[in-house]
Amino acid sequence: MCAGSVFSGGGSVPTPNASPEAWVNMVNDFQKTALSTRLGIPIIYGIDAVHGHNNAYNATIFPHNIGLGVTRDPGLVKRIGEATALEVRATGVQYVFAPCIAVCRDPRWGRCYESYSEDHRIVQQMTEIIPGLQGDLPTGQNGVPFVAGKTRVAACAKHFVGDGGTLRGMNANNTVVNTNGLLGIHMPAYYDAINKGVATIMVSYSSLNGLKMHANKKLLTGFLKNKLKFKGIVISDYLGVDQITTPLHANYSHSIYAGITAGLDMIMGSSNLTELIDELTSQVKRNLIPMSRIDDAVTRILRVKFTMGLFENPMADNSLANQLGSKEHRELAREAVRKSLVLLKNGENADTPLLPLPKKTNKILVTGTHSDNLGYQCGGWTITWQGLKGNNLTIGTTILAAVNNTVDPTTKIVYNQNPDTNFVKSGEFDYAIVVIGETPYAEGDGDNANLTIAEPGPSTIVNVCGSVKCVVVVVSGRPVVMEPYISNIDALVAAWLPGTEGQGVADVLFGDYGFTGKLARTWFKTVDQLPMNVGDPSYDPLYPFGFGLVIKPK
Repeated sequence: MCAGSVFSGGGSVPTPNASPEAWVNMVNDFQKTALSTRLGIPIIYGIDAVHGHNNAYNATIFPHNIGLGVTRDPGLVKRIGEATALEVRATGVQYVFAPCIAVCRDPRWGRCYESYSEDHRIVQQMTEIIPGLQGDLPTGQNGVPFVAGKTRVAACAKHFVGDGGTLRGMNANNTVVNTNGLLGIHMPAYYDAINKGVATIMVSYSSLNGLKMHANKKLLTGFLKNKLKFKGIVISDYLGVDQITTPLHANYSHSIYAGITAGLDMIMGSSNLTELIDELTSQVKRNLIPMSRIDDAVTRILRVKFTMGLFENPMADNSLANQLGSKEHRELAREAVRKSLVLLKNGENADTPLLPLPKKTNKILVTGTHSDNLGYQCGGWTITWQGLKGNNLTIGTTILAAVNNTVDPTTKIVYNQNPDTNFVKSGEFDYAIVVIGETPYAEGDGDNANLTIAEPGPSTIVNVCGSVKCVVVVVSGRPVVMEPYISNIDALVAAWLPGTEGQGVADVLFGDYGFTGKLARTWFKTVDQLPMNVGDPSYDPLYPFGFGLVIKPK
């Protein structure tokens, strides 16, 4: 038995700052090994490209999904899928673990930024990224896995199902929901994904009403495969089979049996690969796992590999190397940033707006921990799994650099990350741009019960906004506690996690483009209200779902 697939986890790279050619060589080395085996079946190589090709140095990093949901623009998301596919293929990789079609119902969840919205209808619209990644389904081929050649990649809808509904927003926790809630909130986007020909579906770490999804035969086989007629690969999450038991890997033979008989076709990662292969083989030989179950898995895996053209074109080449971080893709990301911004406040009333800011003025202050920090701007799943801080992780434009690029040459910009009140009062600034927010995180490391902005963020707001007109730009993977500061702030912008193209933020702050974004998530007053989603009986948000002030370009 041989491995049928290889993947790069978050932060797994050929070498630091690897070139597209280095990636291609690595993938091809694995492929040559696969082709030299008895059957010569090519591998499928996978990667987490969840907001662009985020493991690769110099790739275009698009806004995370929470920002894209704000745009309510399926065409934009489809174009992002097309661009991401080209950048991934530029490095020889043919398969992406995206999109995440979770419906995040509690922002305390560390993966909420991977979700387009708390409303399943927006998440359904955003499944248009799938034909962007894979190519448009030929007419009359609804529901069949499809990948349109060497400039496209196989996609993966995840995490089936209910990952966004766990108790208290805890990652991989238990989702307690009745049939109406499951089918009405968490399932609908999977109907769209399957209709659009998604090649694979990844199973969630979470449990549904107490049963681990990786062992849920009723939903994986009974519903997904038999009722929805999904013909692609059902893949586990990383170590998802090991995690069927607590502690991890406690009764591995049971976990293998439970996962495979539930309907898993491909297992991602194992604490012990030899043990997995030996135990699976043994259970088949002892008729514990029927050969029909193995045949089903093999059929699905080969179906996807055939539709991808891997048998005809197993080897990658360097012909797409110039696509990685290309000018066109960066312009597309910049457009996405502009459309993802939400203006939450602009002056005490409509007669006294602060935005758009004047480009030509005497002196402005740019401040805050996130104003000149590309890593913070990109968030988790960027170069590494948990993300990084600073400006050396990859190529991009910080918000400070974007402001410098935008204002009139005669305007003086003063940058001070965390000034005291005296500095601000004595500075004679015409206005200040304060950029604060969350530091990067991914998955369970981002679970957060209080959702407050860490110091010095709040101090910066108080010190600056108490003394000069200010716009506060919040860089975060979800709504955070803002109510205590609103009265001090002249203008407030939610920028989410915009990625490498910070120029898109300045484009809108200074009025070259208008504000058009509308909240795709409810912005709460206090965490005691959570979970609180649009349509709930006791709905009393700071800013409701769908809110966003509109400003026309200057």
